[in-house]
Amino acid sequence: MRIDEIMKILPHRFPMLLVDKIIEKTEDHVLAVKNVSISEIFFQGHFPKYPIYPGVLIIEGLAQTAGIMLLKPDQDTIPLFLGIDEARFKSEVRPGDLLIYDVKLKESRLGVFKVSAVARVENRVVATATLLLGVKKDDKQSD
Repeated sequence: MRIDEIMKILPHRFPMLLVDKIIEKTEDHVLAVKNVSISEIFFQGHFPKYPIYPGVLIIEGLAQTAGIMLLKPDQDTIPLFLGIDEARFKSEVRPGDLLIYDVKLKESRLGVFKVSAVARVENRVVATATLLLGVKKDDKQSD
């Protein structure tokens, strides 16, 4: 799944769309890619002399990947990020890295979805978390 298909599912746009490509997708598992580029705006301040991809953006990218698993194209729904548990950052992510998001559905109850999320660079785990997500009907028509 390429970016044009991703944009039919997620409401995010530049600079907050943090998933570039889907490698694999089933009902309960998604593998996605984020190409980390030095041209991204936040590297101007995080940190100019030693740029590191912010951990909070890794978690957001994992949540967006989960949203791709939960939502359908052109459905007028938006993903809701409800919680983060057990988040750990294990290694730096730098410009030029290919960040792989691996998200698996653990359970679903009353419209709340619990997923295990792992981010890797070259088979090296850089972050892990358990995320809680929901889905909301978008009452506003999209542009």
